[in-house]
Amino acid sequence: MKQILALFSLICFSMQAQSPELSLTISNIESLNGTIEIGVFNTSDNYLKEGAAFKNYSVDVTKETETIVIKDLPKGEYAISMYHDDNSDGKCNKNFIGIPKEAFGFSNNVIPKFSAPSYEDCKFVLNESTSMVIKLRTF
Repeated sequence: MKQILALFSLICFSMQAQSPELSLTISNIESLNGTIEIGVFNTSDNYLKEGAAFKNYSVDVTKETETIVIKDLPKGEYAISMYHDDNSDGKCNKNFIGIPKEAFGFSNNVIPKFSAPSYEDCKFVLNESTSMVIKLRTF
């Protein structure tokens, strides 16, 4: 009986320790080229700084709406930024004043006005499996 209870406790603990799934649906993809590059940030200190994302993901573009299921994020607070690397050059191309020339999106579908959005604007809590739709935008 003790062995059964120990096994049951181990199974319950394992289930609680599993990371929740984050299902991201990316909509409004205008061209079927390149990839969607996704940065997941877990602190405001480094939000949107190049090379500073907590995790990075890439989705090949094959249709106007793409979905990625992320299974390796621990429970916590995050903010997401993404861009459509339409020309597959590995960077978000910008004009001479720094405005993206390629489509982009943020968690909470924040629409930037005069500058990039803040971590506070884009943050969300991932404590259980969650689905989110992010619409790509261009200027």
